Amino acid sequence: MTMRKARIPSAPRHSRLLIIGSGPAGYTAAIYASRSALNPVLIEGPQPGGQLTITTDVENWPGDASVQGPELMVRMGDHARHVGAAIVSDYIVEVDLSKRPFEATGDMGDRYTADSLIIATGANARWLGLESETRYRGRGVSACATCDGYFFRDRVCAVVGGGNTAVEDALHLANFASQVYLIHRRDTLRADKTNQARLFANPKVRIIWNAEVAEIIGDGDKVTGVLLDHPGAGERATLAVDGLFVAIGHDPATHLFKDQLAMDEEGYLLVTPGSTATSVPGVFAAGDVQDKHFRQAVVSAGMGCMAALEAEHYLIGEAARAHAAPLVPAVE
Repeated sequence: MTMRKARIPSAPRHSRLLIIGSGPAGYTAAIYASRSALNPVLIEGPQPGGQLTITTDVENWPGDASVQGPELMVRMGDHARHVGAAIVSDYIVEVDLSKRPFEATGDMGDRYTADSLIIATGANARWLGLESETRYRGRGVSACATCDGYFFRDRVCAVVGGGNTAVEDALHLANFASQVYLIHRRDTLRADKTNQARLFANPKVRIIWNAEVAEIIGDGDKVTGVLLDHPGAGERATLAVDGLFVAIGHDPATHLFKDQLAMDEEGYLLVTPGSTATSVPGVFAAGDVQDKHFRQAVVSAGMGCMAALEAEHYLIGEAARAHAAPLVPAVE
C-alpha cells in the first residue's frame, strides 16, 4: 500500500490587504483596493460568489434590468481580476488576530499573512431542511422577500416564521401579492408589538397559527402549494400558494472570529457607527457579516467599497507612523 505523504506547509503568502469572502462585498473591496495599488489577495471561501450564486433573476442591481445571480458574480470576479486582485480558491479555517501581521490558515494548510484584513464572509439563511425546499429554491422558494417579492405581483404567497423578519417580509409582500399567509408554529408571534399591530391591521395578510410546513408542493417547475402539519390537532392540510418565503433567521459566518472580535448576541460583527472598522484596528467587516437589517447585494457592495477605502487609510497611517523620525531628547 502506498503511504500518502503529509503536506509540508509552505511559507506564508503575505499581502498588504487580505479579503476573506467573495460575495458583492468581497469583490467590490478587491476592486477598490486594487485601484488603490494595495495588491489585495482575496480568498473565495466555500461558496465562491456568495449567496447570489444560488439566486436566479436579479432585477434590483443598478444598471441591469434583469441579470442572473451567478452571471453577476462571475462578472464581479472577472472585474476584480482585471484590475489586479489575486483571487485564491481556498477556504479559511483559522484566523489569528492577536499578532501582526494577521495570519489566516487555509483548508489545506496554506498560510496567509496581511497588514490589514477585510471580512466579507456573509451570513447564511436558515432553511427548513426539506428536500422539496431545496428542489424549488429559486423556483418559488426564497429567503429574501425584499429581493424576490416583486416577482409575485398579484399572486398568493406564504411566509414561514414568527419574528420581526417574518412579519416585515409579510408586510413587504402585501405590497405586491394578492394574498399573504404567515405560517407560524406557535399561537403567538415573537415580533415586536408595533410590527404585530401593522400585520394584524393589513387586510391582505392572514395568519395560520400552530402550523408547520411539512412539504412544498410543485409541478416540477414551480411551487403550487405547501402541505401543513397542525401537530396539536393531528391534522394536515394543503395550502395553495405561488411562493414560499422562509424567514426563520440567518447565521452570520463569524465562527472564525469568536473571542477575537466584538459581536452582538446573534454573532454579527460589531463595527464603529458609520464605518466598517471592527474592534481590532486594521480589521474591517463588510456585507451581511455585520448587516442584519438590509441584506441586499447593493448595500454589501457599498460596504465593500467603504472597507477598502478605510483599509487604505489605515495602511497609510501605519506606514507614516513606521517611518516617523524618533524624537531626539533635548540636551540640557
